Amino acid sequence: MSSVVSPQLQMRFKSSFIGDRLLRCSRHQPLPQQFRYNPGTKHVSMQLSRTLSGLTNLFFNRRNLDELPNSKRKRLRPGKVSPRRQVPKSITRPPYVNSMIPAGLVSGPQVHDEKGIECMRASGRLAAQVLQYAGTLVKPGITTDEIDQAVHQMIIDNGAYPSPLGYGGFPKSVCTSVNECICHGIPDSCALEDGDIINIDVTVYLNGYHGDTSATFYCGDVDDEAKKLVQVTKECLDKAISICAPGVEFKKIGKTIHDHADKYRYGVVQQFVGHGVGCVFHADPVILHYRNSEGGRMTLNQTFTIEPMLTIGSIKPVMWNDNWTVVTEDGSLSAQFEHTILITPDGAEIMTQC
Repeated sequence: MSSVVSPQLQMRFKSSFIGDRLLRCSRHQPLPQQFRYNPGTKHVSMQLSRTLSGLTNLFFNRRNLDELPNSKRKRLRPGKVSPRRQVPKSITRPPYVNSMIPAGLVSGPQVHDEKGIECMRASGRLAAQVLQYAGTLVKPGITTDEIDQAVHQMIIDNGAYPSPLGYGGFPKSVCTSVNECICHGIPDSCALEDGDIINIDVTVYLNGYHGDTSATFYCGDVDDEAKKLVQVTKECLDKAISICAPGVEFKKIGKTIHDHADKYRYGVVQQFVGHGVGCVFHADPVILHYRNSEGGRMTLNQTFTIEPMLTIGSIKPVMWNDNWTVVTEDGSLSAQFEHTILITPDGAEIMTQC
């Protein structure tokens, strides 16, 4: 979900990729979905139109199915995706669910009055509760589809809609990104294994407002290398939130995250970004998680996400031919944490916590 900037800036949202310039969409303008493919590198720069989805085979490196060198861990394999889960008709859907127009980045920040803030707190709290519950399910042998089923049921039981379901054609109610998957992993029939790490990304739409959060969980006995990556990624998010307040430049978020990641020689993924969130799923501002010179300052009562993705090795993304799953080029581990925050007079309030 994302846009020129400069040769150094390539921005992304959670489900779209853009390159070379910062793009904006009104509520009725689709976000362009294109990719640039660099022959010989299999790097993703921009998202390909789904009408040309056959060409995405170029991005799916079949070597991803092989074992990783110097590791007991195998590269991810795509599993079987179950049919789309149903949502009761009584539950309000986001506008994009029934729209034929691809969802995009809505121009303008999400700034709320007191009623809107309370609604954001409610959606954020539910998202946090769902994420916490999903984390308790993580164990060797469970499939990501089973996690999706549990998440889906908890969300609709609370009268909310799972925001990812139907967003730009996404087929499931939650994103489950295992090991080298940077983001947008589609829940399927594959079972988690001992030693895996998994990011679970939950967004709920409750009373007209989205609450968006994610965390990376350990599955069984995880080695120290993976634990350190997860720990530092969480620290990056916490440090970034701590500097937020009215008038603060957004670029300080990227510097804070990048500076901390550098201490451990971790890579910071640049192709995916945080975003404004509220009545719409993705809006201004675009939040870059790496050093940048972009303008813009935080506004009182504004809500947006911060969601850094760190890697042990390459930060180059490779997309599978499902048009969603994005993995590291070299198969190295990736971790992510995310919160929705509200800018308050004294700093920032984390809205996605129990």
